[in-house]
Amino acid sequence: MPAEIRKTLVHVENTLIEGGRVAETPLTLIAAMAVIRNPWAGRGFVEDLTPDIRDCAPGLGALLTEMILDAAGGGDRVEGYGKSAIVGLGGEVEHASALIHTLHFGNHYRNAVGAKSYLSFCNTRGPANAPLMIPLMDKNDGGRRSHYLTIQTSVADAPAADEILIALGASIGGRPHHRIGDRYQDLKELGHDADNPAAV
Repeated sequence: MPAEIRKTLVHVENTLIEGGRVAETPLTLIAAMAVIRNPWAGRGFVEDLTPDIRDCAPGLGALLTEMILDAAGGGDRVEGYGKSAIVGLGGEVEHASALIHTLHFGNHYRNAVGAKSYLSFCNTRGPANAPLMIPLMDKNDGGRRSHYLTIQTSVADAPAADEILIALGASIGGRPHHRIGDRYQDLKELGHDADNPAAV
């Protein structure tokens, strides 16, 4: 069956001043969230999670992507992106991971914003009001440090023990007053090849 959704939420945060200085370009962070019943709740240890992943993940990916696009004003405006999930205390971290670490979920978002990078992620277990952390990176350039961002929010009544909080995150812009360079400068200084950054 498709995901049983109890509620959806959209969090929008605009940073106008950072470090006491007005941002030349304000940073907008967006989180689209859905609180769902954990499809594996009360079933003991489930060996094969695939059937429920296939039932739930595509619809969640499509729904949350549409929520992000509506809030951002279109996929072309999204610069940084990521995903996250918190499973309630009655579930396994594997349950949170199952619904976001699948192309059936993430490809809706990736395609809608025209991205090349992988979706950065966080998957945790916690009670209601647990911090939801959504790490972001540039949708096309994993070395662009200005877009290494984290959305932090929470939902006062979720996840319940038998629920999962699923989220997508987006940024319009990067950190105001970004001044730590990009990883390519470090690679050059260390004499490493950008295509082999670990020099292995």
